[in-house]
Amino acid sequence: MSAVVVLGGGYAGLASAARLAKLGHSVTLLEATGELGGALVPVREEGFAWDASATSTLLPAVMRDLFRKSGRPAERELELVPLDVVREHRFTDKTSVAVPGGTRGAQLAAFDELGAGMGKRWTDYVARFSDDWEVLRAHYFEVPWEPAALPSAVAERFRSRETLHKRLRKTFKDERLRLVASHPFVTAGQQLRDVPAWAGLTAYLEQRFGAWRVEGGMGTVAEVLAARMATRRVSVETATRVEDIVVRDGRAVAVSTTAGEIDLGHDGAVVVAFDPRALPTLRPFVDRTMPAIPPMTFHLGLDSLPEHLVDLPDELVLHGDPTLVVRTRGQAPAGHHAWTIHSYGKLMEDVLLALARHKIDVREHVVHRVDLGAAELVRRWNGSPLGVKWAGRDTVFQRLGPRTPIEGVYAAGAHATPGSGLPFAGLSASLVAQTIGPA
Repeated sequence: MSAVVVLGGGYAGLASAARLAKLGHSVTLLEATGELGGALVPVREEGFAWDASATSTLLPAVMRDLFRKSGRPAERELELVPLDVVREHRFTDKTSVAVPGGTRGAQLAAFDELGAGMGKRWTDYVARFSDDWEVLRAHYFEVPWEPAALPSAVAERFRSRETLHKRLRKTFKDERLRLVASHPFVTAGQQLRDVPAWAGLTAYLEQRFGAWRVEGGMGTVAEVLAARMATRRVSVETATRVEDIVVRDGRAVAVSTTAGEIDLGHDGAVVVAFDPRALPTLRPFVDRTMPAIPPMTFHLGLDSLPEHLVDLPDELVLHGDPTLVVRTRGQAPAGHHAWTIHSYGKLMEDVLLALARHKIDVREHVVHRVDLGAAELVRRWNGSPLGVKWAGRDTVFQRLGPRTPIEGVYAAGAHATPGSGLPFAGLSASLVAQTIGPA
C-alpha cells in the first residue's frame, strides 16, 4: 500500500481521494478550511442556503462513475434530476428562448420560435461538435494523455487556429444565437477570442445529455463525499494549509504544511487538487496561466413572490449590459425563496434596480441579502473553481494534469481540465486515478 496525499478538499480532491482509496492506497486529504467541499459548500445565512458556485451538472455519468467505483452507487445517496429547460435566454429585443436539454428535436422546435429556420441553424451548429466529442472523449477527456504523443485527430484540433469567436461570427448572422452559444464561456470568465473553437462542444453535451440538478442542492454532493472519506478510511485533516511540496532528486518526498511535514515514503504520491500556482515548487510550470475570475454574486432571501416570479426557470439569462443570470432554486424556509444573481459586465447600479429594469422587481420582497465580489469568492475558495483562463490554443498544453513535470506529483481539478464545472473536474480525478493505478 503506497501513501498518497491529496491537497484540497473540493470536489476534485474528494473524488481523487475516494477513487485512490478504493484502489488500495493509504490516502490523506488536506484541506485549508474547516469544511470539505470547496465551491460545493453552500452559503448559509438566516435559514437560507444558496449554491455557492455550480447549481447543475452536465454528463451525469461522470458522477455516477465516481460513486460506483468508490463505493455505493450514486442512486442510493443522491437524487439526480434532469432539467426540462437548461436555461432561458431573454434578449434586449424582447424575444426569448427556453433551451431544453437532452434532445435535438426539442431544441429544433424551441429555436424555431425565434424565427423560421433558426432551429436548423442551431442544431446544425451543435451537430458539428459530434466528431470533436468522440475524438476528445476517447483520447483526452477519459484517458491520460501525453502532449508529445497525441493521436493525429487530437493534435489537429489542439493546433487549429480557429477560435470560438471566429466560428460563431461565421456561423450565425443572428446575434441571439451567438449569445446562446457563447453563454457558457462568458459565465466561466472567458474571452471568446481566446477560446479554441472545439471547446464549444459544451452545446453538444447539453443537447445530447442534458443538464441535471441534485435534489437538496450541490452541498449534498459535498456531504455525501465527505462521508465517503470515512467509509474509504481516508485520513482527513482540515484547517491544514499546505505550504509546498518537498522535492529531492526530481521526486516528491514530502508535503510541507503549517503543522509540519508529511513524509511520502519511497513510492508515495501527491495529488494537487487546487490552483498549482499557489505552490512555489509548481508555480514555474504554470506561470503562463491565469485563473478565470468568478462574477459578482448576490444571494437573495425573498419572502412570498407574485405568481409570475415564482414560475421562473431554474436559470434565467437576462442579456444586456450587464448580463444578469438569475438562479432560482436555493433552499429557503417555508413560504420563502432563495435566488442567486450573477452579474457579467459593468454593473453601474444596484443589482435589484438592474433586475427591475428587466421587469423582475423583487425590491419589496428581500428579507436577506449577501453580496460577494470576485476577490471575496476567490479568498473563500482559495482559488477559482472556474479554472484556467483560455489565452489561445497553447493553453491546453500549459495546464498541468494528470501528470506534472515532477515525479510523484499529479494534478486534478478545474485548473487541470479544459473546462469548468463538475464534469471536467470529475474526469480529471478519474485521469489521476488511472495514471497512479492500483496500490
